[in-house]
Amino acid sequence: MYICIRSFCKFTTLTILLLFFLSCFSFTSIEAYDALDPNGNITIKWDIISWTADGYLAVVTIFNFQQYRHIQAPGWTLGWTWAKKEVIWSMMGGQTTEQGDCSRFKGNIPHCCKKDPTVVDLLPGTPYNQQIANCCKGGVINSWVQDPANAASSFQLSVGAAGTTNKTVRVPKNFTLKAPGPGYTCGPAKVGKPTRFVSPDGRRATQAMMTWNVTCTYSQFLAQKTPTCCVSLSSFYNDTIVPCPTCTCGCQNNITPPGSCVNPDMPHLASVVSSDNEKNNYSPIVQCTSHMCPIRVHWHVKLNYKDYWRVKVTITNFNYRMNYTQWNLVVQHPNFDNLTQIFSFNYKPLTPYDKINDTAMLWGVKFYNDLLMQAGPLGNVQSELLFRKDKSTFTFDKGWAFPRRIYFNGDNCVMPPPDSYPYLPNASSRQNVSLLILAITLLLSVAFHLACV
Repeated sequence: MYICIRSFCKFTTLTILLLFFLSCFSFTSIEAYDALDPNGNITIKWDIISWTADGYLAVVTIFNFQQYRHIQAPGWTLGWTWAKKEVIWSMMGGQTTEQGDCSRFKGNIPHCCKKDPTVVDLLPGTPYNQQIANCCKGGVINSWVQDPANAASSFQLSVGAAGTTNKTVRVPKNFTLKAPGPGYTCGPAKVGKPTRFVSPDGRRATQAMMTWNVTCTYSQFLAQKTPTCCVSLSSFYNDTIVPCPTCTCGCQNNITPPGSCVNPDMPHLASVVSSDNEKNNYSPIVQCTSHMCPIRVHWHVKLNYKDYWRVKVTITNFNYRMNYTQWNLVVQHPNFDNLTQIFSFNYKPLTPYDKINDTAMLWGVKFYNDLLMQAGPLGNVQSELLFRKDKSTFTFDKGWAFPRRIYFNGDNCVMPPPDSYPYLPNASSRQNVSLLILAITLLLSVAFHLACV
């Protein structure tokens, strides 16, 4: 009996200690499955258009079926492993990064002889005789909802040393997609129904000889180990401005990226930024802040009317190296089912679960504020949202007026801890009850443990 009580004391003490230390840290839920875009993916379609003497001619198209996540500069990189000893004779609309060893060929040299080629998009301004439709955008692909006309990218390749019939062709394997870095996991290629192509006049349809598809899904955890954005809060009914949590995206002068930062008042700031940009380095140069995030989203509860309430949203860019073109914001709040008006932003409701309308996608108006400039005086965009009150649910109490979740360009932003939210002035003083209870419980458990000993 004494042994059981002693073991229980030790187990209880360790459990309480673990819970106490976990309560002192803030974790962000980062999962491969995106609850706000459950069907979003990148689909790679490989269409064999015609047969050649020793292989085939194919068009490969990368479709971005994600509602709000772009493929940004420096663009996508697609790789795979050939099933046999195939080579790429020529390409249009794209190119491989390496030719590989083509010494076994005499005379006509292939474009690429590697077993595992890596393909990138061509840049804007490529000569017309090297282009095909949907190519040559530097690998940038916009999201399906925001810009469907630019949500695909294509290239053409002539494959040799391959099969020349549906039965002898072998599907490539081990597809990889970087956009531009890691983050996407691709499944195996699956042969599907051949694609049909309709002529521009709509009077004739042709069909691919063979088609296979590859589906790639995104994980923010694989893309980067640290967050890329954070959220700050304020309200008209409280003077408290809740900042982004300290060291959200890293701490100054430590090994956690970004780690190093620049002071906006430094005399040679422009020369530092321009010299780094000439090297085509896309890693962020952030302004020195307590949170060290490239992007901060500020949610301010601005006004209260009889039947309405108003919010001001401001997005600030602290990254000196990046202008965010075609930026977007996804916000989850229960009052979006009664959004009355939005100023200077585009809006689309996202309803992945049919009747639940609590998520909004916001983005800039073209040629007005669709470009979020780099850090500096012009490095911000803002808008206001007017909500109609639902008498059965509306309240300013317990942080209800603040968002549940915010994404910037598809990445989950870190929210402040709920017990730090601005509170109503007539409410009782804020109480860090959970932390207090854990501290008291810890002390009691230690005392109990000592008594057991």
